[in-house]
Amino acid sequence: MSLKVDHISKTFTLSKKQRKIEQTDNKRKVAVDEVSFEAFPGEIFGLLGPNGAGKTTAMRCISTLIKPDSGNIYLGDQSVLDNSTEVRKNMAFLTNELKLEDHFTPNYLFKYFGRLHGLDDETIENRKAYLFERFGINKFQEVKVADLSTGMKQKISIAISLVHDPDYIIFDEPTNGLDVLTARTVTDYLLELKDQGKTVILSTHILSVVEKMCDRVGIIIEGKLKVLDTLEAAKSLNETNDLEALFFDLVKESAGEEDVF
Repeated sequence: MSLKVDHISKTFTLSKKQRKIEQTDNKRKVAVDEVSFEAFPGEIFGLLGPNGAGKTTAMRCISTLIKPDSGNIYLGDQSVLDNSTEVRKNMAFLTNELKLEDHFTPNYLFKYFGRLHGLDDETIENRKAYLFERFGINKFQEVKVADLSTGMKQKISIAISLVHDPDYIIFDEPTNGLDVLTARTVTDYLLELKDQGKTVILSTHILSVVEKMCDRVGIIIEGKLKVLDTLEAAKSLNETNDLEALFFDLVKESAGEEDVF
């Protein structure tokens, strides 16, 4: 079944401090504005945009962390908004803003979240053996999270998010801040999930990640989806057939300036 995002919008109230940071007098910010797209099994859909474009807000709506003000999200014919508890059983969501508890070990956390998903101990152990081996976590499984590197914490977060072997993978900036080797491990595994027939939605501002991994792409600028197409078709929208050039043109167009870089 596909994952369909159907005209979702989300608006937030800005505090005085936030208005100062954004250099605006508007008390409301439209973070996501009538965004629609569909992601299918066996593909990676990339949601691309600059920082503050609305990517994370859209991903949080899809993953049931927040509700959109309008619109809906569907897994097949099942509404994510109306059946959030059931949907979470078959969905993984990962963002750098979700932190692991420092005083627990990877082994404890994996078992905890496995049981939280209703898995029996044998299934948890089998999943742990596979994922800890895949991400090189085994020799760190009894080390407290506080004592681990940033890259290892990210790999453990990914392993834990996939404990229940979900069919829908929602990852927000999964390689942000990682060293090259760790980022490669993460992207290679996402490609493996695609090959397994999983539906992967990936948000990022890193163009090289999109070009390497994504089958289709949506480019979001100031909450609006400006481009929605296959990667190759999107690149062809620029005369140089270059995704970076297209991306920069869209940002400049949205800013209404000749040169914002």
